[in-house]
Order: sequence, then C-alpha cells, then structure tokens
Amino acid sequence: MATVSSKIRKAVDDATDSNPDLQAQVAALKEDIANIAATLAKIGKSSAKDARRSAASSYETAKLRGEETFDDLRLQARELEDQLTETVRENPLTTIAVAAGVGFLLALIARR
Repeated sequence: MATVSSKIRKAVDDATDSNPDLQAQVAALKEDIANIAATLAKIGKSSAKDARRSAASSYETAKLRGEETFDDLRLQARELEDQLTETVRENPLTTIAVAAGVGFLLALIARR
C-alpha cells in the first residue's frame, strides 16, 4: 500500500516527464522552497542571537541590582551597629540587664 506522499511524488514525476514546462515550474518551486528554508534558518539564528543578547542584558541588570541591594544592606548593618554601639555607651547598665534577660530566656528555651 503506497503512502499519500509517495502517490503525490509519482503523480508529479509522471506529469513532469510528459510536460517540460511543468518540469521548469517544479524546479523553480524547489528553488523557492530552498530559499524559504534558508531565510527561516537566518531568522532562527537572528532570533537566537537576540535572545542571547537579551539574556546577557537581563543578567547584567540583575547583577547590578543585586550589588546595589547588597551595598544598601551592608550600609544599613553598619548604621545598626553604630546605633547599638552608641546605645551601649550611653546606657551600659541597661544593656547588661537586657543581655542578661535575653540570656536567661535563651537558657529556658534551650532546657526544654
């Protein structure tokens, strides 16, 4: 049992053998299809390059944002450290009492 595509090929071959003008049209059609395939391949390569460029750009943007966020967090941590240091210097007894209370609570939690 012959497949549909083999039947079509046989019909085209039979028709082209008997008609030289049809042979030229089939040859031109094959050339057009080859040109279309080449154009699609170029578009695919171009799209891949564009996607690669876009991904690289997105990566760089995310990297810069991450670095900026990290720098902001580092600055906030330094400010908090400075505030804690200042608080300890201004209120040493209160700081010792708070530290003892926190230590006592942690000890209670750890015992359970």
